Amino acid sequence: MNKRTFLKTSSALVTGSIISQLMACKEREARTNWAGNLTYSTDNVYTPKTVEEVQETVKKYDKLRALGSKHSFNTIADSLDNQLSTAGLNKIVSLDKANSTVTVEGGIKYGELCKYLDDNGFALHNLASLPHISVAGACATATHGSGVKNGNLATAVSAIEFVDAAGNVVNLSAAKDGDTFNGAVVGLGALGVVTKLTLNLMPTFSMKQVVYRNMPMAELEKNFETIMSSGYSVSLFTDWSNKNINEVWIKSRFEETDTNTIAPEFYGAKAYTKNVHPIEALSAENCTEQMGVKGPWYERMPHFRMGFTPSSGKELQAEYFVPLEHGYKAMMAIEELHEQITPHLFITEVRTMAADKLWMSPGYQQACAIIHFTWKQEKDAVMKLLPQIEQKLAPFNARPHWGKLFTMSPQVLQSRIEKLDDFKKLIAQYDPKGKFRNAFIGKNLFGS
Repeated sequence: MNKRTFLKTSSALVTGSIISQLMACKEREARTNWAGNLTYSTDNVYTPKTVEEVQETVKKYDKLRALGSKHSFNTIADSLDNQLSTAGLNKIVSLDKANSTVTVEGGIKYGELCKYLDDNGFALHNLASLPHISVAGACATATHGSGVKNGNLATAVSAIEFVDAAGNVVNLSAAKDGDTFNGAVVGLGALGVVTKLTLNLMPTFSMKQVVYRNMPMAELEKNFETIMSSGYSVSLFTDWSNKNINEVWIKSRFEETDTNTIAPEFYGAKAYTKNVHPIEALSAENCTEQMGVKGPWYERMPHFRMGFTPSSGKELQAEYFVPLEHGYKAMMAIEELHEQITPHLFITEVRTMAADKLWMSPGYQQACAIIHFTWKQEKDAVMKLLPQIEQKLAPFNARPHWGKLFTMSPQVLQSRIEKLDDFKKLIAQYDPKGKFRNAFIGKNLFGS
């Protein structure tokens, strides 16, 4: 669950082309993702700071891939040729208080946006477990938070702006573009470089979170959806030992009538009397406040605090979505592998997500239970385990997270994406020559 950032420097590169010196600055950086499990395939990285500079870069190169905050564990953002970092596109463009929306540049991180929204009386409906990820990258991969009534982060998007393969600025909105908009929001970087997003907001609110220890998995058999609905957002953490849920994190709205009184027991689990980390042996210093203490929504929905720099990040992650009604059965199928899984695992987190209308979202027209694995950085062992886990989840038509590790064959994955053919038509419309297509997109969406 620990995170990692990298120091970045840049140097001017004389090009003599229409690309400005500012824009042609290549990042001098550790060319890995934040976890260090992936080394990117090119050192050609460009960091434009305006939409016009994005357009110029896109027009200049035949092959290009957008790069966000580098929190993906697979090659979805990789390129053999050129990467365009959105790190320089990190501004708040406008706040429309009358319509309760905010427009931001794609590279802004949630942690940089949330306090501004709260100061102005607004909130987002959902946040991921860490606030260090970019808005465009999170939405493009259907990254999610938790809550049976909460859609993934991309469901907040009401309008999107991206630069297509021809260098044209494309603007789509839910109000005007209907199903095409639904196809473009979770775009996997395959339609273009996302430069702006407009997000729907709600009035700001306060939250609290309470953590319980050691809940028997048997309690989930008849109560899975009730337990997962017991707060605004609920997470179950387990290392698959002894058919036990190590920790239950319940995040709830703080009502004016609330007190800090904590129920001592929850389905057999006992309330903690101190703040804890999802991995109990680790320090809770960088975790958001618990113990029922009132705080703003953006300091309770994530598990980790933006103010703390993520540390080592030496981990691997995999994650699978199954229909909500099969959540308990899917967990029990995985539990059969506990002897193989536990030695290589830091922790598993189980969450939920509401259904949505976004074509490439695993939640397309179905509410989901989400089973997330944070592995030790033991790649060979993990990559041997993933096919076994995927086989156990096959009866539930599991879908992987687009930014995490998986071994599912292209045929199986494609068969589980209802709107894949329609999405391919969008790719053909906005990127007919495959400028933004890399090996990941080629294999998983077009491979046989």
